[in-house]
Order: sequence, then structure tokens, then C-alpha cells
Amino acid sequence: MSVASAVKDQIQQIGGGFFFSREARAFADSTGVPGFMPGYTRGRAGVLGDVDADVVTAAFGFFPAHSIRQAWEATASTPAAVGAAGYLKACQDFGRRKLSGFEEGERLAELLERVVEAASPVGVPLFAGWRALPRAEDAPGLVLQLIQTLRELRGGLHLVGVLASGLSPLQAVLIAGSPLASGPDQARNYGWPEPFEEVTADLKGRWMQAESITDELIAHAFAGLDDKEAEELTTLLNACHGVVFGGR
Repeated sequence: MSVASAVKDQIQQIGGGFFFSREARAFADSTGVPGFMPGYTRGRAGVLGDVDADVVTAAFGFFPAHSIRQAWEATASTPAAVGAAGYLKACQDFGRRKLSGFEEGERLAELLERVVEAASPVGVPLFAGWRALPRAEDAPGLVLQLIQTLRELRGGLHLVGVLASGLSPLQAVLIAGSPLASGPDQARNYGWPEPFEEVTADLKGRWMQAESITDELIAHAFAGLDDKEAEELTTLLNACHGVVFGGR
């Protein structure tokens, strides 16, 4: 198994956990618009600038355009740069709360930063935007910031893999779901209209192809790590995952 494949779940889940944190909710409340989607959209996509909602839809990929437009335009009174800065602080503060006692934070941040810097930004605008944000000066905040940045890298490349495999974004959501919701429930959460098609063996096969393409596309980011460092990164991300979710 490649290191990219070995750490994808940890990156996905830790980064995704931030979206539902008390820090992210506090940021969402600061926009003055109730609900999850408006604050999430304004904060996560703030790095794209004050663009039309279709640009955000293009970058997010797996959400229907009407859901993104409604959420993005509802928070238009919050400038994109303010949204990006607020969400960045929430991300870093989530790391500070969860990882203040994580003794290997500095080493994990060092390895993550090397991967982030080695990655190409081509085709992954959210990753490029998050990578350009000011870095936290403390290890707990920096670790979460870098994990979220790598989450955007894999997510953007996965969208490429999904499309290259002949899947639609909705089909991908129906197959994958999330740790907290089945595929159909996740599709409903995103705002996709029903009825939903059946997930067939052919679609599942295409999904596996998309996963393989994603692993291939992201491999360059990890190529600078030797075998020992790759193993160390996997071990530290497993430990970080345990610390972040162990206090639930």
C-alpha cells in the first residue's frame, strides 16, 4: 500500500472533523446566517475570493449548484477574505484544543509541510488557496491547518478521478456516503434532488477506479519522503487521529 493510500482516511476524517467543531460553528454564527452550509461554504471557499457561486461549485465538485449558490449568496455580506481568515483561525484553534498535549506535533507538522510544499496546485484551486494562507506558528494549530490543506488536495484530485472514471458527482456521493451518513442521506444533506438511482456493481467498479486514479495523482506529493519517513508519517497521523477523536 502506498503512503498516500495509507494516510487518506486519517486526513479525510481529521479535516472533516474540523468542519463540525465548535470552532467552525462559532465562525458560522459570526456570519449571521443560521445553518451549517452557509458558514461552511463561505469559510472553506473564502480562499477563492469574491467570485460567482458557480466558481465555488466547480471547486467543491460534489454539491449541487443550487445548494452552493444559496449558501454562498446568503453570506455575501462577509467578504471572502474575512471568511477565509475566520475559518483558518477556527481550524487552527480546533488543532490547539485537540492537540495541545500531542508531543509529536512538531515532527508531524514538519513531515506534513514537506508533503504540502511538494504538491502541484494544478487542477486543485482549493488546495492552492489553503496552501497560500499564513501558517500557524505553533505545532497544534499548524498540524490541523496542514491536514486540512492536504484534505483539499486529495478532494480536488479525487474529483478529477471521479470524472475520469465516468462517474457523476452525485453518483460518487451515493456510493461513498460519509462516516456519519449513508450515500443517500449524504446526497440529501448536500441538497441533491430525489429520486436517486441504484448503486450498481458497475458504478462501484468505477468508484474503485476513481480511488486508484486519485492515489496515482497524489503520489507525487509524497515522493520526497523515504520509506522510513513515510512509515513515520503514517504512524504519527494514526496517533494524531486517536488524540483528536479519543476524547469524544
